[in-house]
Amino acid sequence: MVVMLADRRFKSKICLVGESAVGKTSLIKKYVLDIFDDKYISTIGTKITKKSKTYPIEDQDANMDMIIWDIMGQPSFRTLLQDAYFYGAHGILAVCDVTRKETLTEIHSWIDSVRDVIGEVPIVFLANKNDLTDQRVFDQAAFDEEVKRYNMPAMFSSAKTGENVEKAFDDLGNMILKTMIEAD
Repeated sequence: MVVMLADRRFKSKICLVGESAVGKTSLIKKYVLDIFDDKYISTIGTKITKKSKTYPIEDQDANMDMIIWDIMGQPSFRTLLQDAYFYGAHGILAVCDVTRKETLTEIHSWIDSVRDVIGEVPIVFLANKNDLTDQRVFDQAAFDEEVKRYNMPAMFSSAKTGENVEKAFDDLGNMILKTMIEAD
């Protein structure tokens, strides 16, 4: 008997990683609520948000509840609670800030922390705040060069304008669904 994907509801845990103030919370708000607020309020601890989506997979519709985890970006927090935060994650949005080069180079330690806990999972890399063109300190070529070792999608984004926000979450959702279906 063939199980119809529409008869199932997939549940996925997605974690956003990256240094403090790269825009992780703003990306989530833009994706889930379609709002942007430029007042910066640092995430304390962990915040969890849910969004349900339907994805076309194998000529069918697959329903997925995305449980999106937002973590504060301080390295001490990552070290202290990484096991609990990353445990059970199905995918990662790795975020850096186009106005701060160090946030791009630090992305590797975030990915290492994730992989130490859960191994290989789908990742989408975002260079956020692309609307700040006059403050940008690296371009697409430098971004691609930095993340090419992972062989995962990488794109510039803006939580303010919405550039590539939905695409990033949708690409990650599709990658996660494919791994879940293959595992069945």
